[in-house]
Amino acid sequence: MSVAPAGVAPATFELKSANLPLVSLLLKSADLQALAEELKTRFGDIPDFFDHDPLVVDLTPLPPDAQVDFPALQRLLRQHRVVPVAVRGGSETLAAAARDSGLAQATEAVPLAVRPRDEPAPAPVAAPAPAGALIVDKPLRSGQQVYARGRDLVVMSIVNAGAEVIADGSIHVYAPLRGKAIAGARGDAAARIVSLALEPELVSIAGVYRTSDVPLPPEVLGKPTQVRLAGGAEGKLVMAPLNTA
Repeated sequence: MSVAPAGVAPATFELKSANLPLVSLLLKSADLQALAEELKTRFGDIPDFFDHDPLVVDLTPLPPDAQVDFPALQRLLRQHRVVPVAVRGGSETLAAAARDSGLAQATEAVPLAVRPRDEPAPAPVAAPAPAGALIVDKPLRSGQQVYARGRDLVVMSIVNAGAEVIADGSIHVYAPLRGKAIAGARGDAAARIVSLALEPELVSIAGVYRTSDVPLPPEVLGKPTQVRLAGGAEGKLVMAPLNTA
């Protein structure tokens, strides 16, 4: 084994430990066709939800005899703009197959989980303050969608029924909100939704949502309202009138 002489440091590189945020995909089934359909359902209408984020595939839920086509899995995930770099958990057979496909074995990573909307999330990790808010001045018609990645969203005009506003931070609509509003899209349970006239088809914060199937209380319906998440990511949405006096 070659050993570098004492006191001589490489001039072209340094090796340091790194603590990086990673997205984690908790793989519950080896059926990639079903996975493709569910990914399309969840993220197909938000094509820029991911931005080539590094991803760890968590194999823990799979049975020991499961077989995963890792090359096909990697191609599928890259279609949704995530870059699989490692796996964690699972059987030795699965780990070996993952290594053969070029994936590393992660043991100490603490990733950010990707989960269905109806599944409870772990306690959120404090995130850095978002960049300056994305401001939209024009009315949003049915079928239009705006996504404020990594920041708050401010809409100065009406969000019509059939339109959708999404933000990783909070959403402020200084007009009627009649479409869908999804705040804390990446799990920020401290995000808020504020509207001067709350009449939404759906409001959601950190995956906890409420649809128009459940009528809003008369004290907030069509009125200035703030929506927040009480009890963290496993809590419930609380709607309170705004004092605009």
